[in-house]
Amino acid sequence: MSLSAPTGVTQTLSAGLLTVGMAATVGTALGFEHIGGYIPCLLCLEQRTPYYIGAPLMLLALLASWLKAPPFVTRGLLLAGGALMLYGMGLGIYHSGVEWGWWDGPADCGAGAANREFGGNLLDQLNAVVPPSCSEAAGRFLGLSFAGWNVLASALWAAVALRAAFKR
Repeated sequence: MSLSAPTGVTQTLSAGLLTVGMAATVGTALGFEHIGGYIPCLLCLEQRTPYYIGAPLMLLALLASWLKAPPFVTRGLLLAGGALMLYGMGLGIYHSGVEWGWWDGPADCGAGAANREFGGNLLDQLNAVVPPSCSEAAGRFLGLSFAGWNVLASALWAAVALRAAFKR
């Protein structure tokens, strides 16, 4: 299948689903942080990056499909979204392995989630806040940590994006 094959309803619907799905996925993570009080570790924050890039990219794919841009534009954007989600899935697998103790995490693990409140004495805040370790899951639901659920979500969005990129 060529990236220059005409696009159609599959690409438009997939791009729309991916835009909403990726935004909802990262929105859920942000909700757990800002509403639920879960402080993300360094690897948690890194796993959000593919979504921060991917959701707007899929919005561009949706617009390209609606506006009947050349097919390689829409398909290329969907392919890029699929690649981002595969990268995110890899980050989630790595983080899950760190949590399960299968391999070591990064040396600076726990240094990326300091308190973001800038009022008062910054040094006192730095001494009071202990960022979470990447090797300890904040919680588990149905046996999976947030990183484990990210693996599943990333795999789903990667499959949708790659299918749409290559489907006639």
